[in-house]
Amino acid sequence: MHRLREVIQQRRILTAPPNTSVHAVATMMSKGRIGAIAIVEGERLLGIFSERDLMTRAVVPRLDLGATPVSEVMTEEVVTAAPDESVDDCVEKMQRIKCRHLPVVEDGRVTSMVSMRDLLRDELEEQVNENEHLKAYLHQTPV
Repeated sequence: MHRLREVIQQRRILTAPPNTSVHAVATMMSKGRIGAIAIVEGERLLGIFSERDLMTRAVVPRLDLGATPVSEVMTEEVVTAAPDESVDDCVEKMQRIKCRHLPVVEDGRVTSMVSMRDLLRDELEEQVNENEHLKAYLHQTPV
């Protein structure tokens, strides 16, 4: 079983300050091809802004995306993960709270963002490797 640290290695994180407009944050997310962004002040995590937040809290209510600060529509009650948590624990956490992204916090600062897709990809790779080892064992061939 992998730890989150193995999944997120060498990942950069995009963050935005709370006074950034929703439009600017959505543009950052689109250019970065990411589904959520950490909203930070200095190194302190204030919230998370996701595609779901964009749709339900900004687009559907027809807010002025250029004038609305992201702090007004972000999710403030953020569940986070630690780098040494297991992938399985993170998947369970995400399923329990019905989210698709977890900010990874280490020593009080956001170091990465992990998505459900990242975690499922890691689990799939682990299963493929295990199957290859089992086949090699059964057929007595080296991996």
